[in-house]
Amino acid sequence: MMERKLKNIYVCFPGGKHKVLTMSYDDGREEDRRLVALFNKHGIKGTFNVNYGIQDDPNRVPLSEYKELYKGHEVACHTYTHPTIERCPLEQVVEQVMEDRKGLEFVMGYPVRGMAYPNGSYSEEIMKLLPALGIKYSRVVGSSDKFGMPKDLMQWQATCHHNHNLIERGKEFLGLFKTQYLYLMYVWGHSYEFTDRNNWEVIEEFCEMMGGKEDTWYATNIEIVDYMEASKRLQFSADGSFVYNPSFDSVWLNVDGKIVEVPGGQQVELWAR
Repeated sequence: MMERKLKNIYVCFPGGKHKVLTMSYDDGREEDRRLVALFNKHGIKGTFNVNYGIQDDPNRVPLSEYKELYKGHEVACHTYTHPTIERCPLEQVVEQVMEDRKGLEFVMGYPVRGMAYPNGSYSEEIMKLLPALGIKYSRVVGSSDKFGMPKDLMQWQATCHHNHNLIERGKEFLGLFKTQYLYLMYVWGHSYEFTDRNNWEVIEEFCEMMGGKEDTWYATNIEIVDYMEASKRLQFSADGSFVYNPSFDSVWLNVDGKIVEVPGGQQVELWAR
């Protein structure tokens, strides 16, 4: 009888990493320029949730700057005019999301598929509606103080706001070492809060501390969502000895401690049968 070889197979982040850091900032205020420059300096990626319908505020980044400023990051929906959408008719919610998407897609030149709830306002009905509007995830307010992957993408809660024990959470994240887990640190806020509180040194210290780590993937919100969806599309043989990746992008696996890349459109032998 042929001896079965049962191995531990874990999904990894790109490059075989087991940690991911992502940032999420709302409203597109002029302080985003300084924040994006800081992220770029340290190789950190952010998602910027903005309102296409608010163009007459001199404190906001003009639409003409979006494509260059947010290059390499993600622009996501924050509704057209930032209403408290739980109080709005669902027909109005549809208009708010779709008009924001249409405008931002025209500016950015790519599908806008993420969102942060304006004023932290949402409902069960809105969560059920969003997938039909092309929204893959939506961020809520508050802090979980945890580093787990989201259970419900329509109620994606960040690890912490940048004014909520940011440095302490960052140090804790850096100390996580168990490769059998996937760890996510997700920070949210508004860039103008650094000016209002005169505490830019907090995010500067955080970015310098967190950037350039070999065990960490730096990703936008939608990159995380897309990658995890691709990992779920992997087609394994019954005995786990080979796998086919029907997606375009690579997915990485940890097979008994060995990091294996599974390129898009290819089948890979994980061990000899």
